[in-house]
Amino acid sequence: MNVLIVDDNKAAADLLRELLGLEEHTVHCSYCAQDALDAATATAFDAALVDLVLPDFSGAELARRLRAAAGGRSLLLIAVSGLGLEDAGDAAAPGLFDHHLQKPIDFEALDRMLAAPVP
Repeated sequence: MNVLIVDDNKAAADLLRELLGLEEHTVHCSYCAQDALDAATATAFDAALVDLVLPDFSGAELARRLRAAAGGRSLLLIAVSGLGLEDAGDAAAPGLFDHHLQKPIDFEALDRMLAAPVP
């Protein structure tokens, strides 16, 4: 899969990129929402892992914009946060994200999400 990782914690994003690369995914990291949007206009991603707390705007807002940028194309959106889903606020809106992973990420769960068809 072609995967976009969006996290302002550069070390965490880069580690996740390395791990997903070992699984033969093509991975791009963005460290803020605007960079992620720029990347999404240039590249058709199959999946995006989006941190809910970003420096320029929320992960929920980014998810809305990524869905719009996909133009109806299938895009798996996974919220990644230190918050539980019950504390995710706007990001818990139905249909916004396909899945939610709490940090630290369960890599086996992430592998299953990436292997399953997009809901």
